[in-house]
Amino acid sequence: MSMLTPPGMGGKYRVTGAAYPRMSRPRRRRKIVLALLGSVLALALLGYGALQLIDVFGGDGSGKRDTAASDGNCPTASAKPANAVKPATAPDAGPAASKAPAVALPQPGQITVNVYNATPRAGLAKAVGDELKKRGFAIGHVGNAPADFDKKVPGPGILLGSPRTDKAAYSVLGTQLAGVTTQTDAREGADIDLILGDSFKELSTKEDADKALAVLANPPAPAPSAKC
Repeated sequence: MSMLTPPGMGGKYRVTGAAYPRMSRPRRRRKIVLALLGSVLALALLGYGALQLIDVFGGDGSGKRDTAASDGNCPTASAKPANAVKPATAPDAGPAASKAPAVALPQPGQITVNVYNATPRAGLAKAVGDELKKRGFAIGHVGNAPADFDKKVPGPGILLGSPRTDKAAYSVLGTQLAGVTTQTDAREGADIDLILGDSFKELSTKEDADKALAVLANPPAPAPSAKC
C-alpha cells in the first residue's frame, strides 16, 4: 500500500503517477464580478453625462450671456467681473461734468413790453404793467387791446411780436405768466405785446418766475445714453 493511500481505504483507491488533480474556481463567479464592474462603469458614465447637461442648461448661465451678447444687448451689472477697474473718467469727476452749458438770456430791462387788456376788467393792464416794471421789464404802451383781440382771448394771455424778435425774449417774458401762447405779426420793432385774456387771474409769483428764469439760464444736462 502506498503512503499516499488514505488509511482505511484498503488500497482500493490509490494515487499513482506524478500529476495531481488541480481545483479551479467556478467560472460563474468571474462572470458576476465582470458584470458588477461593468454596471459600476456604466453608472459612472451616466452620472458624468448628467452633470454636463446640468452645467450647460442650469449652471453659471454662460450660455445665456453669450446669447445676450450675440443679440446686441448690454450685459447686466452682475456679468461684470468683481475685480473690474473703475474708469478714470468716472461720474465723480466734478459737478461741472453733469451740467449743460449756461444759456445767455436777455435781461428783463432789455425787453420792452406793451400791456393790453382784452378782458372786461377795468384797470387790469395798468396793474400788470406796474408789476412787470417792478420786476425790471421796460414798459411801453398800456391800455385796452386792439379790436382784433378785444374780448377774443379765451386763455390767460398772448405774447405778440415780430418774427425777428429773439426767441429767448419770449421765454423770459413767458416766465411771468403761465399758459401764455406766442404769435407774430408784421411789426418791425423788437417790442412784445402782452395781451391779457379772459382766464387771466394774476402773474406768476416773483419767486416762481425767478426759479423758471434760473432753469432757462442753467438747463439740466440730458440723461446719458446707455452704452455697453
